[in-house]
Amino acid sequence: MKNLISAEPKTLPSTMRYVAHGEGGGPQVLQLAEGSVPAPGPREVLIEVAFAGVNGPDVQQRSGHYPPPPGASAVLGLEVAGRVAARGGEVTQWNIGDEVCALTPGGAYAEYCVTDASHCLPIPRGLGLAQAAALPENLFTAWTNLIDRGRLRSGESTLIHGGSGGIGYTAIQLAKLHGATVFTTSIFSVGK
Repeated sequence: MKNLISAEPKTLPSTMRYVAHGEGGGPQVLQLAEGSVPAPGPREVLIEVAFAGVNGPDVQQRSGHYPPPPGASAVLGLEVAGRVAARGGEVTQWNIGDEVCALTPGGAYAEYCVTDASHCLPIPRGLGLAQAAALPENLFTAWTNLIDRGRLRSGESTLIHGGSGGIGYTAIQLAKLHGATVFTTSIFSVGK
């Protein structure tokens, strides 16, 4: 672990527990397993997990219908909240002990998780770690599509489909924060 800055005086364990899903299936396939604590690369942080979010891809992966992308962790979990336990030598924006929420390439259903330091966000004022664990996927998705790709500017109008869902709701808030006029659609169905 060259160029690794870790928690002091606490030393990191070599093993951790994580949620395994075997070959996939229903929720009953989930079980605790033990494995090695991942080591962060030069631009990554190791997060001591307090809470993990639950997303559609996690459910699909658990059921065996969504293999992780090449290089991603086989452990479930795309978003997490916790404390920075270690960081790579090139990471300067986060300190050991900082509370963060983060988008991960998998691995959040574990005691420790590695992610790129640029995928971390500070915990918003007024939110605890439990609530913050559900933010990164929605925020990064909405921001990337509206601001980075869509280049939304103040005074413009935007149409957001699925405004009642998590990503749609977040996109509405980001668009309004950027001074845009928002139009949205939402599907409402009534059972038989």
